[in-house]
Amino acid sequence: MNRRHVAAAAITLACALTALTAPVQAFAAPAPPSPSVTQPRSESKKPKSLEEVRQEIDALYRKAGAATDAYNLAEERTKKQSGEIVRLAKAIVEGQSKIAELKNQAGAQAREQYRTGGLPPGAQLMLSDDPQLFLDGVSRVREGQQAAQGVLGELTRTQQDLETYTQDASANWKKLEANRLKQAEAKKKINAQIAAAKKLESQLEKEERARLLKLEQEAEYKLQTAWLGSGALKDINRKASASGKKAVAFATAQIGKPYVWGAEGPGSYDCSGLTSQAWAAAGQPIPRTSQEQWRLLPRIAIKDMRPGDLIIYHGDASHVGMYIGDGAIIHAPRPGRNVTVAGAGSMQILGVVRPDK
Repeated sequence: MNRRHVAAAAITLACALTALTAPVQAFAAPAPPSPSVTQPRSESKKPKSLEEVRQEIDALYRKAGAATDAYNLAEERTKKQSGEIVRLAKAIVEGQSKIAELKNQAGAQAREQYRTGGLPPGAQLMLSDDPQLFLDGVSRVREGQQAAQGVLGELTRTQQDLETYTQDASANWKKLEANRLKQAEAKKKINAQIAAAKKLESQLEKEERARLLKLEQEAEYKLQTAWLGSGALKDINRKASASGKKAVAFATAQIGKPYVWGAEGPGSYDCSGLTSQAWAAAGQPIPRTSQEQWRLLPRIAIKDMRPGDLIIYHGDASHVGMYIGDGAIIHAPRPGRNVTVAGAGSMQILGVVRPDK
C-alpha cells in the first residue's frame, strides 16, 4: 500500500475522532418573523378574532413539530454515521498494523533466501544424494512456497480491505456532514416557527390568553366528542401486553414534565421522544421520530387498539401519542405545554402502530 493510501487512512481516522467531539453548530436567536407569517394589527385591517389567532398559533406549532421530526431524524442518522466512522477508523488502524506484520514476514522470507545463496533450505536438501533428505527437501520447498503465497495473498487481501475501509469512511463522512446540514436547517425552522407563535401569544392580554387556552380545550373536546360519537370505541376492549403495560407505566410517570423539542428525557420530552423512551424502558427499542414510527412499525386497525399502541396524528405523521385505554392518550403536546392525558380523537388521526406486534 503506497504512502498516499496510508495518509488518506490517517486523515480519515483523525476526522472520525473529530466527529465525536465536534458539537452541532449553534445558532443565534432567529430573526423576527416576516410580515407574511405574522401580520401586525393596524387600524386599516380588521383585527383577527381570537379563534383565528388560535388556529394560526396551532398551525405554527404543527410546522415546528414537523421540523422537529426532521431534526430528530437527522440527529439519529448523525449518531449512526459517527459510530460507523469510528468502527471503520478502528478497522483501518488494525489493517495498517496487519499489513506491517505481513510485510515483516515477507521480508524475513526474502532475507532467509538471500542468506542461503538464493535457495531456500528445502531446495538445498533437494540437491542431496540421500533419498530421504531429497524427499524432505521436496516437502519443505512445497511448504515454503505455500507459506510465501499465503503471506502475499493475505497481504493483497488486507490492502484491498484497507482501501475499501478508507472509501467507506469517506462516504460516511459525507453523509455525516449532510445530516449536520439538515439538522442546522431544521433547527432554524423550529426556532422561527416557535418564535412566531410565542410572539402572537405575547400580544394577547392576560384575559385573552386564558380564553385562548379555553378555545384550545373546546376544539379538542369537539373533535373527541365527534370521534366517540362515531362509535370508534365500540369494539376497543383489548388488554395491554406485558411490554405495553411497562410502556404505559413509563409514560404515565412522565406526566407534568415540559415539552422541549428534540428532548428524550429524563426531565423533558417532545412527542416522539416520550413514546420512544417509553418503549425502550419496556425493552422494545423503536424508531426515534413519529414519521419513522409510522413508516416502520406494524400498522393496525383502530378497532384493534390496545394500551401501549401508538396513535400517529396529522397527514404528515408529525405527532404521536400513546394509547392508554378508555379513549385516552398520553402525549407531549407542544412547546409551552406539559406531558398530559388527552382524548385519543382530539386531533386528526392518521393511523395506529404497534411496537410489540
